[in-house]
Amino acid sequence: MWVANKRARLSRRFDTLFSWATFLAGWGTVALLAWIALEVGYASLPAFKQFGFGFLIGTDWDPVDDHYGALPLIYGTLVSAALALVLSMPLGVAIAIFLTEDYLPPKVRGFFKFLVELLAAIPSVIYGLWGIYVVIPITTPLGNWLNAHFGWIPLFSTPSSGPGFFPASFVLAIMILPTVAALSGAALKATPLALKEGAAALGATRWDVILQISLPIAASGIFGAAVLALGRAMGETMALAMLIGNNNQINPSLFASANTIASLLANSFGEATGLQVAALMYLSFILMALTLGINAIAEVILERTGGNIRHI
Repeated sequence: MWVANKRARLSRRFDTLFSWATFLAGWGTVALLAWIALEVGYASLPAFKQFGFGFLIGTDWDPVDDHYGALPLIYGTLVSAALALVLSMPLGVAIAIFLTEDYLPPKVRGFFKFLVELLAAIPSVIYGLWGIYVVIPITTPLGNWLNAHFGWIPLFSTPSSGPGFFPASFVLAIMILPTVAALSGAALKATPLALKEGAAALGATRWDVILQISLPIAASGIFGAAVLALGRAMGETMALAMLIGNNNQINPSLFASANTIASLLANSFGEATGLQVAALMYLSFILMALTLGINAIAEVILERTGGNIRHI
């Protein structure tokens, strides 16, 4: 009895210590995020005082005359990330279905899962080199053909000169593919087996179960995977700096060269001085706000729809 009471007291103390540790860790993360935001915001104050919110709609980036605008960079960041997400989501969800619905023996399934996850371990500069020597030689003739035959469509209004939105977004889609596949697979695995077996007992085919049971139940998890992949794509630096063209202009064509916030930071920060440093920090603050805002909106959407999805 004495031993049991002592173990109970130790367990309660451990629970208390663990609760305090998790409490401090959680609030410590919030404090760290607030600290980073304050530091970046403070460093960007000279540019904010100089340009105000007009910085968000300015289109020039001229270090010589100290005149800066962020609109082409915001456009390039959002468009490249969104295009990469559009390319990666169907393939990522298909891979998740293939690896979770018993199409393969367990050992073979584990091998393919390892291969997909291995994509996340490749450095981004390697992806950039692969894009230069493999992807761009393939997309350039395609872009020129589309421009020659469908140039009246804004998406194909410019010929491909090499670096641009499409090759950069294609490589970026491969880079975020492991995130989409892994998180979507985890969501699909959470589907109750009893629901699948019940549907199969009623005569549903495998694809009936996948389309009408597994995917609706996993929809919130797949949406979360898309949001995390989008945030990952918006922050990518080296591969996009090598592939997107680094041109601070807005162009609707998929094959036009462009620039992103992260790419400009990587290319310019080392040589920046004076007001340009503040402008770059202003861009950093905008990128942080964009990613946090997208995640906050996604969280609200999940809160409003998650309950309905779970009860399908």
